[in-house]
Amino acid sequence: MAGRYYEQFSVGQTFTHDIRRTVTETDNVLFTTMTHNPAAIHLDAEYASHTEFGKPLMNSAFTLGLMVGISVGDTTLGTTVGNLGWDEVRFPRPVFVGDTLHVTSTVLELKASTSRPDNGIVVFEHVAFNQRDEVVATCKRVALMLRLPGSSQPTRNPEG
Repeated sequence: MAGRYYEQFSVGQTFTHDIRRTVTETDNVLFTTMTHNPAAIHLDAEYASHTEFGKPLMNSAFTLGLMVGISVGDTTLGTTVGNLGWDEVRFPRPVFVGDTLHVTSTVLELKASTSRPDNGIVVFEHVAFNQRDEVVATCKRVALMLRLPGSSQPTRNPEG
């Protein structure tokens, strides 16, 4: 499904995204090394075996990116101008290699842009769950969205 325009969202609207993703060791090693994160908790199985988790953790930035990425097809694919920010990012449970994540998204706020008449602002809450339906990640994402063609707010003419 293609993304939706600003006018096609409503506060309280919830999306249960069909895409699920099992995370792999390759995901963790590639993402962690590509982003220059040398933390042993992600890359060193021997080190991680002596932590409270007993094994390497998935990189939380990967988990955030995957959570938002899973949401894109149903919400913002082709209709977003850009992300304005991520707030209240939380990781209440760890994610491990082999976990399968699924995501829901809820529209929290809608605001017409006063400076960009062709755009509106949508605040989403994304929630990622593991295969046991435990919440592993949450965030609020503020997205600048395209408005439906022809539905722009009228602009003021500075000359009268």
